[in-house]
Amino acid sequence: MPTVRDILTILQQIAPENLAEEWDNIGLLVGDPHQRVRRVLLALDPTAALIDQAAADQFDLVVTHHPVLFRPLKTIRTDTPIGRFIAVATRHRISVIACHTNLDSIRNGVSDHLAQSLGLTGVRPLAPARGGHEPDCGLGRIGVLPEPIAAAALLDRLRQACSPPWILEAGSRPEQVATVAVCGGSGSDLAETALLQGAEVFITAEVKHAVARWAEDAGLWLLDAGHFATEQPVMPVFRNMLRQQIAAHSWDVAVEVALQQAPLRLA
Repeated sequence: MPTVRDILTILQQIAPENLAEEWDNIGLLVGDPHQRVRRVLLALDPTAALIDQAAADQFDLVVTHHPVLFRPLKTIRTDTPIGRFIAVATRHRISVIACHTNLDSIRNGVSDHLAQSLGLTGVRPLAPARGGHEPDCGLGRIGVLPEPIAAAALLDRLRQACSPPWILEAGSRPEQVATVAVCGGSGSDLAETALLQGAEVFITAEVKHAVARWAEDAGLWLLDAGHFATEQPVMPVFRNMLRQQIAAHSWDVAVEVALQQAPLRLA
């Protein structure tokens, strides 16, 4: 039976920690690296419902995309969401690992999977990873469609790819689209990078007001498909990668993906 440290070693092979952004907080955030692991639960968000499910179903390890601990804590109060999450995890001996911007950056990661789902070819990172990593690692992706398609057809592909609860748009909608940039999650800071690399449309989430105004004047079609919707589709892919690595070690460890819904919805 592997330990939390063993699972960390596997995760390091899937999504190396040195691919994470400097401001990020990843790796083992709660728990004991020597703890034995029989069951692993994957999820996008570290919520109260998630840790309750992990405790009820006797999972030993929770791996989330978004870190439960992001900024330094001065207190751990169990009447707060983060404090309660940590308290439940420690009470039930559940370790918690975060794979955040390192999972964003890898091949078949968040943005890479979104680009593939849209049918892009010649895909490359929008912001390549620093430090001599593989050239196909980095934040965001840009690629081309095999043939130009109508803007409405791209919207249909986006709906099929990630079932967004909404699609907000800024800038002028082109008649046809060939070069597409994407960044799952909050990626509007890469909008200008996408335009400079020739993108006719940039798909991301949490678009800032100022960026939307900029897109109007810059001539970039900007689409906001929601943070959860643009990231959640990678979770089954992540599960399969982890299962494959575990099977290679002949470990009897179950890996499941928690059922989560987007926290934001149309009123």
